[in-house]
Amino acid sequence: MQNHLTIVDHPLVQHKLTLMREKETSTAVFRQLLREISMLLAYEITRGLPMTTRRIETPLVAMDAPVLEGKKLALVSILRAGNGLLDGVLELIPSARVGFVGLYRDEKTLMPVQYYFKVPEGLDNRMVIAVDPMLATGNSSAAAIDLLKKAGATDIRFLCLLAAPEGVARMKAAHPDVPIVTAALDERLNEAGYILPGLGDAGDRMFGTK
Repeated sequence: MQNHLTIVDHPLVQHKLTLMREKETSTAVFRQLLREISMLLAYEITRGLPMTTRRIETPLVAMDAPVLEGKKLALVSILRAGNGLLDGVLELIPSARVGFVGLYRDEKTLMPVQYYFKVPEGLDNRMVIAVDPMLATGNSSAAAIDLLKKAGATDIRFLCLLAAPEGVARMKAAHPDVPIVTAALDERLNEAGYILPGLGDAGDRMFGTK
């Protein structure tokens, strides 16, 4: 992937995102839509995966058929909201290895605080896709990428549902080598660090905690 920011403007992605933005959308429907839209976004972020060929037998003839090359890729969920995206991507790539980065945002400073980190081995030989629905200030996302790089990851992509210009700029400054794939680039952040127009707190809406 070459572009730092890719906005997936596919009609199904945009339609499902609109349904998710609506405040009347229930927790159950929101969760299902997130699973569906994450599968569609996963198609885009995995574009350009390395390929090779393998000799196979079809019912009619032998052929050299395309297959993925290299180690299984790693999906890393930035807890807790990242798990909603993770579920959908795993449906598409069930053999992927899975890791978790636990960060919460200090509501006063808006800076990330780490509380958990567990990732697969051999990140230096895997494509790593970090998932978090919201790229808001970008502080937590940049911190998560810092941790992944310290763990050896060199080929990292970031998948989110919504991004704010401030978050994209923060990520580009901190990690210009990490491409971002998102369904929408929204207008701005509000004073509390939430994306506008956004869809509220993705974790709360997904898990029904507010």
